[in-house]
Amino acid sequence: MQSVVTYEKPLPHLTLPDWDARLYGLQVTADTRRADAFDLRYSSYQLRNETKIKTDWDSYHNNNRLRARVYEIEQWKSTLQELLDRMDREMSALKEEKASTERELEQLNMPLLVCSECLSNRDGRMSSELTYDLADTELKKELCVTESNKKMLIDRCQSAWEKINKLEVVKFKLQLDLNDKNESLQIDKDMLNLDKDCANITYKTDSLKTPKRMITYDQWLQKCEATKKMAVDELQDTLRLRESLFVARGRARNALRAQTDVTNYMMRRRIYDTQRARNELQWQKMKMEENMDKLASELKTIGEQFADKVNALKVAETRLETRGYRPGIELASDEADIGMKEEVRNLRETIRQLQEKQDCAKATYNALEAASIKIAIDLNDKEQSLETDTRALEMRAALEPKKPTGTDKNLILASMKDEVPKVEN
Repeated sequence: MQSVVTYEKPLPHLTLPDWDARLYGLQVTADTRRADAFDLRYSSYQLRNETKIKTDWDSYHNNNRLRARVYEIEQWKSTLQELLDRMDREMSALKEEKASTERELEQLNMPLLVCSECLSNRDGRMSSELTYDLADTELKKELCVTESNKKMLIDRCQSAWEKINKLEVVKFKLQLDLNDKNESLQIDKDMLNLDKDCANITYKTDSLKTPKRMITYDQWLQKCEATKKMAVDELQDTLRLRESLFVARGRARNALRAQTDVTNYMMRRRIYDTQRARNELQWQKMKMEENMDKLASELKTIGEQFADKVNALKVAETRLETRGYRPGIELASDEADIGMKEEVRNLRETIRQLQEKQDCAKATYNALEAASIKIAIDLNDKEQSLETDTRALEMRAALEPKKPTGTDKNLILASMKDEVPKVEN
């Protein structure tokens, strides 16, 4: 195959005006292009300066905003940490108050036991001594006061237990909020230290998206204030509860102490009355026995007199009977006969009077003996009642508070009991 040789058609020769026009066109084009390049360089320089300034100021303002945010979170963190520390202290104090109340509650078992034992012992009194006296009434009042104190302290302990559980929940919420703020604070500090020269910066898929859980600043502030208010309210309520526990213990202790003093006074008064009645009965019994001895002696004397008068009557009647056998006219009613008959009548009246007096004396002696037996029985009952009340009063000595002596008394008076370390024996 043969190659075909082609020849370009030569350009036509330009005239001088065309050549000038072409030259002028090239000059205009070059001037335009240089002007466009100058405008582009100037606008690019201006854009670079403006964007650099805007970027720097935006970064500066955002850094300031981050610093302000960090400072605000630190302030809230400090507030919440202080509340958390206060809550720990209040919980410890409340637990201590609860433990003290429980110890006070356990100590009420002794008054209950002593009071019940005293009532049981006094129920063992016999006969007329088994009475509803003031000591018995005060013992039952003391039992009621002790039961009432026990119920009140149990209710306070239950309230303290519920409050401790509620404080645990509040403490958990505070700790959770504090942990969130610590984590948020660490993130903001890291972002504050982040700049364009760091190695861990990358493009993100959708950096402008809004997370579903995101809330407004006002809502965040309201939640923080609500958490703070919840903690402060619980702390104030805990303080009032601790004060109520302290007051309840003091009130229960004072009420029981006052009732115990009244009961002890009534017991001592009852013992005094019983002793007085016993002494009176002992005196009566002694006088009764003295009168019985005298009456027995009198009965013996009356008996001797009665026997003497009987013998005298026998003599007088024998005389009359024998003189009735006088013979003849000698059987006359002479003065001797009249005197003897009068003597017999007088002796019979005397014997009758002595018999009546002896019967009356025997009845009186029997009455004295019966009264003496009753007095002895009542005296035995009073002795048993006195022994019972004395034993009950001795049992109640365990309720008396131990009075401090020596160094312990000085420490209490100087209010330094809690400052001195306790030494175990």
